[in-house]
Amino acid sequence: MASELVNVIVAFAFIYLLVRWFSKGNDNARADSPAAILGFSPRKATDDMIATVHAAFPDIPRANIHYDLLKTGSAEVTSNKILERGVLDAPPAAYFRAFPLATQQAAQGQPTAVSSTPTPAQPRDLISRFQLEQRVAQPEPAAGATAVRASWDASAEKREASLRERKAQMILEARKRMAEKLQAQTAGSS
Repeated sequence: MASELVNVIVAFAFIYLLVRWFSKGNDNARADSPAAILGFSPRKATDDMIATVHAAFPDIPRANIHYDLLKTGSAEVTSNKILERGVLDAPPAAYFRAFPLATQQAAQGQPTAVSSTPTPAQPRDLISRFQLEQRVAQPEPAAGATAVRASWDASAEKREASLRERKAQMILEARKRMAEKLQAQTAGSS
């Protein structure tokens, strides 16, 4: 009787250890799953959804869009969030373990940026972005001669041209003030 009890206890211990050993392999597989890495159950985010949101908001990095789509599962909700807040949260480092950058680049066929630093295709400064190189090289007109009066024009083209000109003037004035500030600093330090 006692030997049978010992055999039963040994058999249960063996089965317990065997089950535990096999389930340990499953825990590792679960720990590597995107849900375990990200801390939430990711929803489906297709390349079409990412492309749709990125087409509407090209200044938002694709990784940020993909991360938000994994949380929301909806291009509309992600778009509304961008419209309300102006930005999307950058994905945490764990996101890149679950979705490696190289995999994203290969799937999308283009580089993925996390930050909003300009890519080589984007101009690095406002002068080149707004194509004001020739206006910087021109001598300054008399004070007040370049002021554009803000008025409401009847045609959309005139309003757009007026807005473009005001932006250009603001950029050129800021550049002028910065040059004067740097000149004053160098004169003060000499």
